[in-house]
Amino acid sequence: MACEPTDIFGAVLASANRANLSADGSASRADVFSSAGQILAQAAVYAVTVAIILLPAAWNGFPLVFSDTGGYLIRPFVHDLELGRSTLYGAFLASGIIADFWPNVAIQALLCTWIVRLVLRTQGITNLILWIAAVAALCAGTSLPWFAGQLEPDVFMPLSVLAFYLIAFAAPKLRSWEIAVLIAVIAFSIAVHMSIFAVLLLLFAFCAVLRLAAALLATALPQPRLAGTASSLVLGTMLLLGSNYAIAGVVTFTPGGSIFLLGRLLQDGYVKTYLDEKCPDSTLSLCDYRDALPDNSGDWLWDTNNTPLTKLGGWRIFSPEADRIVRDIILQQPGAQIVTALKETFQQLATVATGEGLDARNTWHTQWVLQMYAPGTLRHFDASAQQNNAFDFHLINALHIPLALGSTLALPILVLLCWRRHPKTATLTLTLLAALVANAAVCATFSVVDDRYQSRIVPIGVLGAGIACYQLFRSRQRYNRGPVNDDAVPEYSIS
Repeated sequence: MACEPTDIFGAVLASANRANLSADGSASRADVFSSAGQILAQAAVYAVTVAIILLPAAWNGFPLVFSDTGGYLIRPFVHDLELGRSTLYGAFLASGIIADFWPNVAIQALLCTWIVRLVLRTQGITNLILWIAAVAALCAGTSLPWFAGQLEPDVFMPLSVLAFYLIAFAAPKLRSWEIAVLIAVIAFSIAVHMSIFAVLLLLFAFCAVLRLAAALLATALPQPRLAGTASSLVLGTMLLLGSNYAIAGVVTFTPGGSIFLLGRLLQDGYVKTYLDEKCPDSTLSLCDYRDALPDNSGDWLWDTNNTPLTKLGGWRIFSPEADRIVRDIILQQPGAQIVTALKETFQQLATVATGEGLDARNTWHTQWVLQMYAPGTLRHFDASAQQNNAFDFHLINALHIPLALGSTLALPILVLLCWRRHPKTATLTLTLLAALVANAAVCATFSVVDDRYQSRIVPIGVLGAGIACYQLFRSRQRYNRGPVNDDAVPEYSIS
């Protein structure tokens, strides 16, 4: 049974058109019933896949939270900026308070299954069962459901990368409204996390290099469409600045760059060496605390109990000096900084465990914010499995870590294997590999190596590797029938 429309709205319009053009009433009713069946089937798949994605949150009894969640949620109430905390995502969370934030995670889960579906469809994989299987596999084998069901913007990292790929390389296979929604997803993603902005800028540079190389070398390299991706970056920048102005009254990017980077330089020992050389110096207030500096970035940034950053007036007061120290260290030791960044990028690529920070020790600030601004949610929050330390990720990571590392290592090989027979799939896997490396580089350079940073994006590596393996397997199965033509696959089918 086949039907051309690939979305519910398209199916409704198509069935209405057939009914209007048919002169036979019974035939029109048959078409409408057939299309209604397609609509119900798709709606059922959306419901099933969203439910699968939200299983960890449902098990928890409340959307998952992280130590940062309260920092986001409080922004629209206090109308100010904080290190790395998006005002827009805070407003998004505040809109779901009345329903214990379930609408927020439901939207995140719906975006996950919809974008996975678009990726599959543009790769010629249109079977509904395979769509369900792909989502179920990602939920069982990766961190996807743990981020999609969490009140954090991290899930928008993989979503924005996949959306970026679709606009850059698969736009002709998408409808206008799909492209518009994908651009909106990218813009929202940029506005809710600065690391996403940085990764997408690197991906845009990657696409520009690909296009330039294709023109100069006259080879069959992928030809990304830069206009759509550029417009999404511009819209994201405008949304970021506009939301900060609307909520905090300041036209600026979300703060944190030099303070986070200084934390990484401190943890790597560069700040101590710098202060030993410079101090005493009346223009460097940090000299007074050079023997009391914490030895890790987390304590430097977030420990508010009489730490040097707190005593120096907090990040708002100390930012100009942080800018100076970071600039001096980089200019004095550029080679060492490059080597350190490369080394820690590789470390970040291999640091992928699921579940970092998902225990009650890290939720005290979020609990306080809920008590102050969303007290109606506290009963279910306090009763959640997370607040009772019921999660044990050892068994989960016995699967997640090898699958994440294996797919990351397999991607460059799969790019080569797919290059001739499945160029679209090769382009997908190449883009996802570039995104994995870009995320690791951004996080390792501007922050510190942490499981959470790479764990949030590895689902796209597993998805890309899975699609490539499926395409290669299908080619082998159909080898005796001649070359596989990706473009000849029907747009939509149920079997």
